[in-house]
Amino acid sequence: MIYLILFLTFAKIGLFSFGGGYAMLPFIQQEVVVQHHWLTNTDFIDIVAISQTTPGPIAINAATFVGYKVGGFWGSFAATSGIVVFPFILMLLMTRLYVSFRKHSIFQAGLSGIRPALLGLIAAAAVVLGKDSIVDLKSAIIFVVVLIMTMRFRINPVVVILLSGLAGYVIG
Repeated sequence: MIYLILFLTFAKIGLFSFGGGYAMLPFIQQEVVVQHHWLTNTDFIDIVAISQTTPGPIAINAATFVGYKVGGFWGSFAATSGIVVFPFILMLLMTRLYVSFRKHSIFQAGLSGIRPALLGLIAAAAVVLGKDSIVDLKSAIIFVVVLIMTMRFRINPVVVILLSGLAGYVIG
């Protein structure tokens, strides 16, 4: 039964969230922390951190980790399958539509409305995760240093993540 619930939960997330993995994070957090109580918010933030440091899309990685925590191997299979099945089908359909209508002004107008909405979803994910991630002076300093490193100096995100983990270990 839990496998079906995991599949349906992540299928709903995959079907109704747009904008990529980071835009999906608030939906995942709502379902796994608030709705189903499968994880605490701290556990969710840890899973997001792990998902970000492992290869692959963050939302799929997060679904896999959540599924594993809730239902072991088959739970991870159910959650991962759920989060990818509808986006895969929709992407096939959208690709056909895009190729056919990409030059039409109505289609372009729709895309220009979607872009800022997706940015808003990503910003909401940052705020939700930030509330429980920046908990003391150490974490605030790491946040500011990472922000400066990525925006000012364009340092590779993998290097930033590894250095942040090292900083957390050394400072903490």
